[in-house]
Amino acid sequence: MAVGLGPISTLHPVPGFELGIASAGIKRPGRKDVVVMRCAEGSTVAGVFTTNAFCAAPVLLCKKRFLGPVRYLVTNTGNANAGTGEPGLANASAVCARLAELAGVDESQVLPFSTGVIGEPLPVAKIEAALPAALAALGPDNWAEAAAGIMTTDTLPKGATRQFEHDGVTVT
Repeated sequence: MAVGLGPISTLHPVPGFELGIASAGIKRPGRKDVVVMRCAEGSTVAGVFTTNAFCAAPVLLCKKRFLGPVRYLVTNTGNANAGTGEPGLANASAVCARLAELAGVDESQVLPFSTGVIGEPLPVAKIEAALPAALAALGPDNWAEAAAGIMTTDTLPKGATRQFEHDGVTVT
């Protein structure tokens, strides 16, 4: 049981970053379980990865792609796409390819993330069907909804932001 957690605090928009949430119905119909994030052109991303020798398909793809230009991140909940071998890599790539096609970017500019049940095939068709709605929902103020959209066993969505002034510019 979570202790000391209350309602999610105010999450300030980050300039150049938008989030869109949609329902793929991975675990249950109507649950918003796909989150698409768009980074402004020229954005820089950083990654922190597990040192475990056993990595899920999305981790393997992200390790290869995050050093180049990144424009989109796609996260699903309900299925971790872990322990799925080569088919899992192919499925993660397929989701990235479809998002890239819809967004008009190169597939290498899309990073996949998955959380949920281990060892089950990724429901690619369901996720791909939700991508247009997630893209249509892109906006800078969707942080709280996105936090809820990536929950698996969490009892509450989590998130935090801070703002400060640096050389007369507000940094979030």
